[in-house]
Formats: sequence, structure tokens, C-alpha cells
Amino acid sequence: MIRLIQLNNPRIAQAFIDYMASQQVTLSQMGEGDGQYAIWLHDEDELPKVQQELELFLNDPNHKKYQAASWDMAETRTQQFNYSTPSFLQMIKAKAGPMTLLIMVICLLIYGLRLLGMQQQVFSWLHFPAASDQQWQVWRYVSHAVLHFSVLHITFNLLWWWQLGGDIEQKLGRIRLSKIFLFSALVSGCAQYWIEGANFGGLSGVVYALVGYIWVVSVRAPQFGLEIPKPILGFMLVWLVLGFVQPFMAIANTAHLAGLVAGCVLGGLDSINHTKST
Repeated sequence: MIRLIQLNNPRIAQAFIDYMASQQVTLSQMGEGDGQYAIWLHDEDELPKVQQELELFLNDPNHKKYQAASWDMAETRTQQFNYSTPSFLQMIKAKAGPMTLLIMVICLLIYGLRLLGMQQQVFSWLHFPAASDQQWQVWRYVSHAVLHFSVLHITFNLLWWWQLGGDIEQKLGRIRLSKIFLFSALVSGCAQYWIEGANFGGLSGVVYALVGYIWVVSVRAPQFGLEIPKPILGFMLVWLVLGFVQPFMAIANTAHLAGLVAGCVLGGLDSINHTKST
């Protein structure tokens, strides 16, 4: 299922659902609280058609063809205005593509091994190369990003990865997201190792790269359709600064800053390349 749009009028939403049903496309409406309702598409293959129709609908939702469709479909509805709630897995999958989900699963599996008592083994397999005999173990330059050390650590990182990485993958594809992941993991890892050594891990350097990437392309290439809300951007930047000034928590601040810079650089390059190609 794909979440198409959120509306605050369930009857207007139902008119579009009925019209698309008359076109043999199945949509459903689900309440999200605070008087908001989301329209979900069941068949992903129908997305281009539905997006085109949705744009026309939003320009003139009171057009007689939508009212006519509602009258025609009223007798076939088994339940009227039944606003179901998607399952947790449906919500996760609706936001995330294959690459987003793959990294989430890997992080969870590795954290599960740590919970089973394999903390030292897992860290020794995956940490950033610290000895001369590890420098040619190329996976280590990115595998440190999937290491997490607490429930709060992994929850915070995976939520932002799912939110921001999912947006990038849905808009620009899994190859673009993979490039951001690999480059930012490498850059943030090298920077953190150079400052404090190999005793670190986590996806937060990559998360900050996603923040930087979306921040830049939202300004320089708005046609990508990516945008980061200002409150979220402000929160992430304030958290970055607090990491450097607070003395109580062990935070890989250099990895955060390097990841942000790496994301901004990639965002700038992609914006320039897109402008040249058009």
C-alpha cells in the first residue's frame, strides 16, 4: 500500500475514492487522528495514473463527475466511511523502499546478536579498521554504521533513517540512497576515527548526511520533490551543537558533523548534475 495524501474532510476524500473505484482502482481511507484522514492506494502499479487523477481532483473536487461517481458507487459499498487503520508493517513498508528496509533489518539483527551476549564478537567483526591487518577488510569502513549500543540509540537512528531515507528512496530511487549511505558512512567513519579512534558505531552519521542532502536539494533542486520541515531541521542542528557542548554523554560528534557535510556535498553535486542534464 502507498499513502497518497492526507485530507481533513472525509467526504471529499470519499468522493475521490469512489471516482477511482469507477475506474477499477482500489483506494481506502484511514483515520490518522486530529480530524485528518489519509488515502491509501492498494496496487502500487496504479500509482502514476492515480497521481494524475489526484491532481485533477484537487483542482476541482466539486466537479460533477466526482459527485456522479459517489452516487453510482454508493449502492456497492459494503460499509460507508469505514476508516480502518493500517497495520504497523503496512505503515513501515508504505514509507520505505527495499534499501531503507534492508538497512533497518541489518541493524536490528546485529543489535539482536548483542542482546544475546555477543557484544564483543559483533563489535570486533564490524568496527572501523583500527589495526594494520584490518585496513584491507573493506566492509569495516561502512559496517560501523549498523552497530548500535542501546535501545534509545537504535530507535533514534532507525526512525530518522526510515523517515528521511524512505523519502529519498521513494523520490530518487534505491541507488541514490545507497550512494548516500556508503559515502557518508565512509566519510563520517574516517573523521570520527581520526579524532577519537575506532570505539564508535551507529547510523547517526548517515542520518545527518540525509538531513544535509535533503536540506540542499530542497533549496537547489526543488523539482526532486524532497523537503525537510524547518522544525526537524532546527532540531537536528541544535542536537548537533548540543553534542559538542554537553559533557555527560558519549556522542560521536565528529561523525555527525562529517556526515552532515558529506550529505550537503552530495546534495550539491546532484543538484548541479540535474541542472546540467535539463
